[in-house]
Amino acid sequence: MVQTSTHTDQWRSFLRSCGDLAAGSQPFQFSGTLTRVTGLIMEATGLKLAVGSGCTVLMPNGNSVEAEVVGFHGDRLYLMPAKDVFGLTPGAKVIPWEHAGELAAPRSPGQMRRRASDQVRRYPVGEGLLGRVLDGAGRPLDGLGPLKIEQCAPFGSQPINPLDREPINQALDVGVRAINALLTVGRGQRMGLFAGSGVGKSVLLGMMARYTSADVIVVGLIGERGREVKDFIEQILGPEGLARSVVVAAPADTWPLMRLHGASYATAIAEHFRDQGKNVLLIMDSLTRYAMAQREISLAIGEPPVTKGYPPSVFARLPQLVERAGNGVRGSGSITAFYTVLTEGDDQQDPIADAARAILDGHVVLSRQLAESGHYPAIDIEASISRAMTSLVSPEDFEKVRAFKQLYSRYQRSRDLISVGAYTSGRDPLLDRAVLLHPQLESFLQQSMSERAGYTESSTRLCALMASGNS
Repeated sequence: MVQTSTHTDQWRSFLRSCGDLAAGSQPFQFSGTLTRVTGLIMEATGLKLAVGSGCTVLMPNGNSVEAEVVGFHGDRLYLMPAKDVFGLTPGAKVIPWEHAGELAAPRSPGQMRRRASDQVRRYPVGEGLLGRVLDGAGRPLDGLGPLKIEQCAPFGSQPINPLDREPINQALDVGVRAINALLTVGRGQRMGLFAGSGVGKSVLLGMMARYTSADVIVVGLIGERGREVKDFIEQILGPEGLARSVVVAAPADTWPLMRLHGASYATAIAEHFRDQGKNVLLIMDSLTRYAMAQREISLAIGEPPVTKGYPPSVFARLPQLVERAGNGVRGSGSITAFYTVLTEGDDQQDPIADAARAILDGHVVLSRQLAESGHYPAIDIEASISRAMTSLVSPEDFEKVRAFKQLYSRYQRSRDLISVGAYTSGRDPLLDRAVLLHPQLESFLQQSMSERAGYTESSTRLCALMASGNS
């Protein structure tokens, strides 16, 4: 009996020591090896991860580089880093993240294990983000302390059945007279703002951000200069606009991966508020920089270019991003989106501009010639169009818009003849009326940055202007 008790105590002591050893040991860890770094791309072996999965590459000095799987070939993974790779060495350890696409180092070794249920991008969303400025990974840039995270949402989203979407049937007041009256935008519409550099697109975006009737504003500053990010927030958006806004900034000096994530994250925030029943204004500056970031990644992994250096994947990713905006299912909110599109050399046939025109619900073109003449906002009303306008205004109001454009266009075509004195009144009644009303037409299209022109006010002024030309 004594021997049995002693034997039991020995086993208990042995099991207790095994438990102590297990508690102090490190869990098994999946890892790979960095084998090559060329340009923007890193290659790793020893891991089998899905495209879009995230990794942390450990440096000898204790620092790390976050990266995402953007492709593979055989047993080699192609990784795109989220920041500079200076200091990496051959053979560095590559560790998968807990959540694919989450740009943060794993919190503990045990959380580095790959689990299929965790392979979903999740970023902070919710009311706690209002008034904050974040980077493309959801980290605060404004120095106002940690975020009040209410919940996290997937990085991407499933497309909405087009038959389930609420139709665009309600006009949206954006506070800009030329757009309200002549290019009426509806809730849930996706518009492109086509402009070259230095023609006032940021000012126009700021006006719409301050004056648009929306519950929440989400601003994505993608690929812009760092100075412009601060200027847009402090001078153009202002404290009042920022209070009901969320700003996601991924400036030009960030790596392509962060610029892609910044655009997708801003859209995910807007989707979250839309699903809560809110009307959201999404401003993305710019869609071209998003396309350029995708081009850099695609070319780095060997995808062949097809049009002006852009590979096919760029033209596939653009509609995937844009189609996430718009009205939600019936009974939910809306995302009215304005995407700026940079026209290189003011070329409206730029491949990205041409692709954007095909997938957006209209476009507002800013003219350099108008901007140089002091005409602000420099909207080229002849080249601009809102495809949803016919379902938003009455036939009588649309006829007034058509008459306005006819008069303005007729004057522009005859401007040279009028300037040199070769025009003789009485020969063309339409041109006579255009010459008579031209000062009022130009005055109607111009608006100061601090002036708000409501939708009803704009429509009433347009009706009065067209009526005066008939008297």
